Amino acid sequence: MPQTSSVADEDTRVDVVVHRVRPELSEDHHAMDQFVWIVFAVPVVVMLFALFMERVETRLRHVAVQEDEVEEFLESAQPDEVRALYGHGIGRALELFRLRRRGSRTRGRRVRV
Repeated sequence: MPQTSSVADEDTRVDVVVHRVRPELSEDHHAMDQFVWIVFAVPVVVMLFALFMERVETRLRHVAVQEDEVEEFLESAQPDEVRALYGHGIGRALELFRLRRRGSRTRGRRVRV
């Protein structure tokens, strides 16, 4: 708020307006601004990351191998399926296992005449 002071001369009166000059922003003020930005930005970034990871997890859940399939595979795997597990990984080994399992189910359903 400006302050007014009067300077009186014999015949003339002069009003002088004194404005307080705002000091330059100090480094402490800049640090406080950065702190406020960090306080608001970090939770937003964490929430966005969590949403992204949830989408990734959902996709992986559909592609991933089920635990009961792995247990069944390990209990009744044939030698060629074990070789596929060793050479090509669980995906190919389970593919062979599923094919064998489907084949045995369809053979059991056939009616012999």
